[in-house]
Amino acid sequence: MSQILIAEDEERISSFIAKGLRSAGYSPTTVGTGREAIDLASTGDFDLLVLDLGLPDRDGFTVLHRIRAMNITMPVIILTARSSVTDTVAGLESGADDYMAKPFRFEELLARVRLRLRSETGAADPTVLSHGDLSLDLRTRRARVESREVDLSAREFTLTETFLRNPGQVLSREQLLSRVWGYDFDPSSNVVDVYVRYLRKKLGAHHFETVRGMGYRLV
Repeated sequence: MSQILIAEDEERISSFIAKGLRSAGYSPTTVGTGREAIDLASTGDFDLLVLDLGLPDRDGFTVLHRIRAMNITMPVIILTARSSVTDTVAGLESGADDYMAKPFRFEELLARVRLRLRSETGAADPTVLSHGDLSLDLRTRRARVESREVDLSAREFTLTETFLRNPGQVLSREQLLSRVWGYDFDPSSNVVDVYVRYLRKKLGAHHFETVRGMGYRLV
């Protein structure tokens, strides 16, 4: 299981990222200061760092420079509210492997995490996800039930992908909201229930089980 370090001082965002990564099969650790990020990164226990630039004790660029000066080569994804071209270029030239601006959608961050970890290990990420008679081609963005092709909207596709990456696992509404709609989406919204109904109509109601008081499960 890949160990991911998250250096982010805003607890709401760090908790959101950690929950999403945990549900995707990773083991996240969160810190709120640059000093903690440097100390933990130096242990060699982590496979990737998600780094905010606006840390309270020192700038994220300083953290990145320090890590690279210690010959720590793990991938670093900068995740920050600074979206200017100047900051982006500075981040990449300082040794970051990727740069994302806030606000962000978790599905995009997850895709970048997978890409960087795959590049490090040389392992191939599956391009087709399947469970029973349901399959999803991630390259062509096509869904099939048995031999029938089904048209899905972008949100429906991402929601289906989330279920297929976690077959048999109960996913709470909160987890699905964070994975598909983003950390700043209203947690009281019933959008998850609405979209699960859409998927039941398009892909078959028997695939999606309601677990009362908990969430939904792909069966």
